[in-house]
Amino acid sequence: QVHLVESGGGLEQTGGSLRLSCAASGGTFVRYSMGWFRQPPSKEREFVAAISRSGVTTIYGDSVKGRFTISRDNTKNTAYLQMSSLKPEDTAVYYCAADPDRASVSRALSNYDYWGPGTQVTVSS
Repeated sequence: QVHLVESGGGLEQTGGSLRLSCAASGGTFVRYSMGWFRQPPSKEREFVAAISRSGVTTIYGDSVKGRFTISRDNTKNTAYLQMSSLKPEDTAVYYCAADPDRASVSRALSNYDYWGPGTQVTVSS
């Protein structure tokens, strides 16, 4: 069982950048495809990005495509979400998640078995 912890959230201005990290422990990181999700205030959790075990395949939600980049470093057991051109609508709690069952990537929240506690990202206008 893998344990996930996010970091790097905070307050940023519109147009700014933030880099989130997701540190994994207690499992074999390379066996998990990884995803980032977010939950804006008073809304449901939504898909942001996902990356395959090898890091070769990535997918993005429509609202972040071209602005966010997901990556991973399997030697450091860490996944990243580089966020650029931030908008106030990016304000949310951001969660990383691990999917142990697929070599490729998934947008489905239900496919991810392990979740971090989340990190708050606030973008001011």
